[in-house]
Amino acid sequence: MKILIIEDEIELLIVISNFLTKENYICELADNFQKAENKLSIYEYDIILLDITLPDGNGLELLKLIGKLNSKAGVIIISAKNSTDDKIHGLDLGADDYMTKPFQLSELNSRIKALIRRRQFDGNNLLTFNEISINTDSKSILVNDKELTFTKKEYDLLLFFFINQNRVITKEALAEHLWDDNIDLADNYDFIYTHLNNIRRKIKTAGGNDYIKTIYGMGYKFTEL
Repeated sequence: MKILIIEDEIELLIVISNFLTKENYICELADNFQKAENKLSIYEYDIILLDITLPDGNGLELLKLIGKLNSKAGVIIISAKNSTDDKIHGLDLGADDYMTKPFQLSELNSRIKALIRRRQFDGNNLLTFNEISINTDSKSILVNDKELTFTKKEYDLLLFFFINQNRVITKEALAEHLWDDNIDLADNYDFIYTHLNNIRRKIKTAGGNDYIKTIYGMGYKFTEL
């Protein structure tokens, strides 16, 4: 799961990022309107944490941009403003939730998990595809009821395939999902093949089937066919 945190208070920005990174989220940061606008225009996110008051613009304008981009990201407004008008305006523009500073990081994490379940998993925290199950709360993977040990990257990759079942996903999209902005520094995509091979090997060892199909010249598809 990839999260964009838009917050101009640097200390709070870092605190939120460190906390969510420990919760196994991939975090990207933007401390002003311009940086946030650039990232939103280029990259896809699962969750966006949005501060309304930014030094060089209004966060509500970013909400409008998110709508124009037809982004599938869930949006949680985090703001020091406790104005009912701001809250209503933000929700009307497409935000999913609203938190007023100061807040507990544990509550923020719970709101994020709930939003992910609502938007991507129909409210469920247990995703199942034949003999493979993913628990998005405990971040555990079971094959034939046997829990497997996955690295963070392997977990993120398999979950990404679950979310995009029966869709062709390019290696570029996989690379961006795993490494976000830093993918520009990569010389090649060999690390994707390594992660895919590890996933396939672990699932096969537990008696599972390989549902990750290579679509030559295009990418990969997670499918039973």
